[in-house]
Amino acid sequence: MIPLYAFRDNSCDPRKCTVKRMERSGLVKVLSKISRIPRNTLLLDPTAEQALSPADRPVRSVTVLDCSWDILETIPVNSWRRRRALPFLVAANPVNFGRPWKLSSVEAFAASLVILGEWEQASLVLESLGWGRRFLELNEEPLSLYSRAKNSQEILQIQDYYI
Repeated sequence: MIPLYAFRDNSCDPRKCTVKRMERSGLVKVLSKISRIPRNTLLLDPTAEQALSPADRPVRSVTVLDCSWDILETIPVNSWRRRRALPFLVAANPVNFGRPWKLSSVEAFAASLVILGEWEQASLVLESLGWGRRFLELNEEPLSLYSRAKNSQEILQIQDYYI
């Protein structure tokens, strides 16, 4: 199992926070300071220039930025070597259902785990949410293709098919 971390700035609605639910289940360690994020982690950042791919395996851990989309660009993470963006996927969460690239943190974890070949851990991460399985159903085809890509370039080629 890949260790999971989340930098949480408490800017989102705590009643809808998927990271809080994951934390209660012991699936993620929540960090309240950027300086606490492990430097060797694979950091999921939607503003990153490189797409996540199976070539990023092996990883020591995966970290999401669990914050409001409005303040994402103000978080100082540009110095991370392993910043990756997720490719085109559709959200299944109740807030952004059907919207591309507007994934919740738990969806981002699940997508990254699938792309890295950790299907079982991805399912485990999603099982505490009533709509969790729906995320994998909505994105079954692209996730399957992404998980077989060789590198970031192939991920982008596959993504172009869906855009």
